[in-house]
Amino acid sequence: MTRAPANLLALRTLLLTHLDNSPGPDDLDPAEVGIVGDPAHRGGYHCGSDRVVSGDYSVVESPRDRAGLTLDAAALDVGPFEVRSGGRTHTLVSFSAWCVAQCAANAADTRDIREIIYSPNGSTVKRWDRLGKRSSGDSSHRWHTHFSFFRDAIKAGRDQRPLFRRYLSSIGLLEDDDMTPEEHNWLATVHKNLTVLDGRNPIGQIYLRLAEGRDDTGAAVTDHPNLKSLGAQLTALQSALSALSSKDFTDETAIAQGVLASLTPEKIAAAIPPAIAKQVADELARRLVA
Repeated sequence: MTRAPANLLALRTLLLTHLDNSPGPDDLDPAEVGIVGDPAHRGGYHCGSDRVVSGDYSVVESPRDRAGLTLDAAALDVGPFEVRSGGRTHTLVSFSAWCVAQCAANAADTRDIREIIYSPNGSTVKRWDRLGKRSSGDSSHRWHTHFSFFRDAIKAGRDQRPLFRRYLSSIGLLEDDDMTPEEHNWLATVHKNLTVLDGRNPIGQIYLRLAEGRDDTGAAVTDHPNLKSLGAQLTALQSALSALSSKDFTDETAIAQGVLASLTPEKIAAAIPPAIAKQVADELARRLVA
């Protein structure tokens, strides 16, 4: 039985989250975003392996489709909407034109899209086909836009939301994010490397060389400090400070000798109060006699 795959269900949820109940005369309703064809539908990307037909273009025209054929549908229909955002009105027509332009430019997040069948004006039906095999579609596409995805991408469970997130950001319904998927992947790689500094990757190896004072050949670097030598110096300084903090720097004997060395007999006598001078003299006489 043909089923709706998780990655297209996630895409459907994204569009409805931001385009349903949006300001404007006609938002996007759940019934207007479909993945699996109705029970009578046979052939095409809305069908899984149980409903494809002999020579089905959604299978035979691309090795990506042949390799990815499962019970999963590989298409999404988006119905009409008219929403206000960023001071402008955005419609199915402008949405479709934006997506086709991204596909024609071969943006990285469009490469799993096989085709878009759409109307640029509500009357003419056109088809953008990555394989260049078709250029038109039936009249129902005047009021809905059809996206076909290569079946191998659906089978692999690849996230199909990045392109549509960019659209929602471009019209102001999502926080702006100008980075491409490649830039996101690069940033994630840098973050991972910066958080693993034990030598299991190139950045970690550089960190270890700096810490150990080695150059990229493994030879010791002695002409400037490194993390290892600075750590040893800090440890030595801490030990010296601890030793000094427990030492008694007061030498009473030396202080007394210094004071006495600066006093003459006259200064000593002048410093003794008269009432005590006779007592001192008598004590000195007694000691001399003894």
